[in-house]
Amino acid sequence: MNATHEEAPAAPVGRGPARRRGLMAVALAVALAGVAWAGYDMAVASRYESTDNAYVQGDLVQITPQVAGTVLAIHAEDTEMVRAGQPLVDLDPADMRVALEQAEAQLAQTVREVRMLFANDAALQAQMALREAELARARTELARVQQDMDRRMPLVVTGAVGKEEFEHAQAQAQAAHSAMLAAQAALNAARQQWQANRALTEGTDVASHPTVQRAAARVREAYLAYKRTQLVSPVDGYVAKRSVQPGQRVQPGAALMTVVPLARVWVEANFKEGQLRRLRLGQPVTLVSDVYGSQVSYHGRIAGLGAGTGAAFSLLPAQNATGNWIKVVQRVPVRIVLDPQELAEHPLRVGLSMEATVDVSKQDGPMLAQAVRREPVARTAVFDEVEAQAQAEVERIIGQQLGSARRSAGHPSGAHS
Repeated sequence: MNATHEEAPAAPVGRGPARRRGLMAVALAVALAGVAWAGYDMAVASRYESTDNAYVQGDLVQITPQVAGTVLAIHAEDTEMVRAGQPLVDLDPADMRVALEQAEAQLAQTVREVRMLFANDAALQAQMALREAELARARTELARVQQDMDRRMPLVVTGAVGKEEFEHAQAQAQAAHSAMLAAQAALNAARQQWQANRALTEGTDVASHPTVQRAAARVREAYLAYKRTQLVSPVDGYVAKRSVQPGQRVQPGAALMTVVPLARVWVEANFKEGQLRRLRLGQPVTLVSDVYGSQVSYHGRIAGLGAGTGAAFSLLPAQNATGNWIKVVQRVPVRIVLDPQELAEHPLRVGLSMEATVDVSKQDGPMLAQAVRREPVARTAVFDEVEAQAQAEVERIIGQQLGSARRSAGHPSGAHS
């Protein structure tokens, strides 16, 4: 039996060159794409560092009482806007009012007692002058009777003056000497009393006397405690996390609610450690929020770079020296301040996600802050008025008591004009 051989079909004419041309076209396209990407990376992409690990941060101002008390009223609810100085919570002021009235009465009594010290000073000076006059009179009398006795002494020998008369003159001299010593002792006692009273009044007046100042400090303390029964907002912002209820007994330091000043929020962008080498303070940043999308862009600048990674400051920092170790790329928080006008037009909320893109082409800024801050980061003046009111209350009480003294001096009979 003869085997039959079939001939293989011939390759199509021109198929090999077409395939080579296709492969060359693909290779050329890949090369052109690579060149284009390299050019884009050198011209555009290398100028920017971006991350979507960025979140809105802000101050969370906790409202905490400074005195203990029972809640009587609540003036703000969650999501509501409040202004600096606006009342938020009222505590029962009854106990504080009683303590303030006691302190005010004690201050008034203290002013009257100190006034008596100054009045005694003048009286003791007059008493001392009287004792000096009595001493001078006693000395004069002693000198007179001593002269009489000296004149009679020679006459006793001649018999011109009797012995009885001389003894009488001698007794008068001894009595005058005793009177002079008594006057001297009275003067010394008066002088000691004046000096003792002078030690309590020297170099001061009634208003600045230490005893009055101590009582005034108690009035200020009680006044501040009384005013602190009404809790006010220290800043402009929005109320969040209200947990206080009417009738609740609160203690100093207990968190009642939080006020968030949304006009002063910033963005904390967490860049990888490999991206930090080109980040500098002052570099411009473009940000996009998930809330508004790409149609709204925020513009800010880098205000500071964190002093450590997030893991370093976490509640439970990583223990890389124990067990199996796997390298994890660390991130460092970068603080970005926003344009206030853009923030007012499109408000943000604390915790919202952001995407930050930094233009790193400008490299003249420092990597870390160099200047030392001279002004406070934040400040509230709502409590300054309370301290001034306390001082005004003290001055009113002191002035009222001193005014009564002046009226008494003008009207000895006690009649009121």
